[in-house]
Amino acid sequence: MTRSQPDKLRALLARPGLITMPCCFDPLSAKLIEQEGFALTFMSGFASAAARLGAPDTGLMSYAEVLDQGRNICNAVSVPVIGDGDTGYGNAMNVKRTVKGFAQAGFAAVMIEDQVAPKRCGHTAGKSVVTRDEAFERIRAAADARAEGHDILILARTDARHEHGLDEAIARAREFRRLGADILFVEAPRDEGEMRRVCSELEGPKMANIVEGGLTPALAPKELEAMGFKIAAYPLTVMAAAMKAMVAALDAFKTGTPPAELLMPFDEMKTRIGFDAYFDEEKRYAVDRTG
Repeated sequence: MTRSQPDKLRALLARPGLITMPCCFDPLSAKLIEQEGFALTFMSGFASAAARLGAPDTGLMSYAEVLDQGRNICNAVSVPVIGDGDTGYGNAMNVKRTVKGFAQAGFAAVMIEDQVAPKRCGHTAGKSVVTRDEAFERIRAAADARAEGHDILILARTDARHEHGLDEAIARAREFRRLGADILFVEAPRDEGEMRRVCSELEGPKMANIVEGGLTPALAPKELEAMGFKIAAYPLTVMAAAMKAMVAALDAFKTGTPPAELLMPFDEMKTRIGFDAYFDEEKRYAVDRTG
């Protein structure tokens, strides 16, 4: 019997060791992550807004757009995918709808956060959080949606460190856990000492968010594991690499054509996209039209 995506994620969380999680932004990037052997990915809100809208992660993508992007990603891979549910797109009833929609789309987990809407990337200026009561209401509503028959894990995120300090962020995360969150995410701790506090003072699986050039130290996976993190998310690494490669190829056109070393060979492109698998399956349904 095939395991559900939430059950696959539960099994990963039960294993010893850190889960390194490169994040995707479309079905192709998700497929590449799976092909390279990673067991888990996350649909990055920052990267998805950039890829789908060509716009910053400032709450511009609607619930329907996020869900459409996520459904296509989940359909493209067999590994579990965590979805970015932002603030839940409204009040507690909206949060419940968001969680149900993400479960139906095929996500293994949904992230719900405590930022004021419209939210923004956790490593950029100008973000703020809602009151404790509203933050707790969101996670309670998410847990209620799951209890009503929509199996999905809840990744609870707090951005309270920015405005109110680490003590407040840890207090919120602790209550998120009590309310039913499966994974905790304290965004943007400023140094290794704060990262250690997050791990030592909170129970259950914790996620570290490693944004190259961001506010949190970009520690090596072994260091993150030693601290007590269960998941190391890399939300922008794949997109940053892709953007740099695209710009290099475009620059080369200004004086000629991109050199071969900048390009993936055509045969490999076809294989990774899925042409070979498609043609192999197509043979099963070939019809002799000569008779």
